[in-house]
Amino acid sequence: MEILARIEALLFVSAGPISIQQLASALEISARELEQAIQQLDAQYQDRGLRLQKSTAGYQLVSAPEAAKDIERFLGLEEITQLSRAGLEVLAIIAYQQPITRPLVDSVRGVNSDSVLRTLLRHGLIEEVGRSEGPGRPFLYTTTTDFLSYFGLGSLQDLPPLQIDSEGALSQKPDPEIHREVATLDE
Repeated sequence: MEILARIEALLFVSAGPISIQQLASALEISARELEQAIQQLDAQYQDRGLRLQKSTAGYQLVSAPEAAKDIERFLGLEEITQLSRAGLEVLAIIAYQQPITRPLVDSVRGVNSDSVLRTLLRHGLIEEVGRSEGPGRPFLYTTTTDFLSYFGLGSLQDLPPLQIDSEGALSQKPDPEIHREVATLDE
């Protein structure tokens, strides 16, 4: 069996990401050979129903985002709940400034974010990771691995850079790639 088929078989049976070291060891090949083979396999998946997703934990097979509606219909799942503008705004603030407290999120947004934070917590996109030493010891929030998966990111380093104008303010021009699927979420 050729190496690409062997890699594919291991990724298929794995319940989660597999590191390069684990794959190389299981296949008894070098990490360099494995990375070259993974690049070939990734290229083969570009126009198919599966994708190779890289994360800090390794690689895993996932369904292509374009197949989501077919998968939902087949599995009888409710339509995937997508995020509101407020949800995206709070997630962006947390993603770029984590760990961050609710009062700081509120300060950036200029409005109370309690209900949005509760919704994001309920959907597992953020988590409470401790308490600040500041007045009232508010909770500190960070994004989760579900956040990374939801947005197809391998790590926080894959976030697009912030657009800062000459006056030091965030650019108001939205990136169309980031805003392509904004809908509503119950808040």
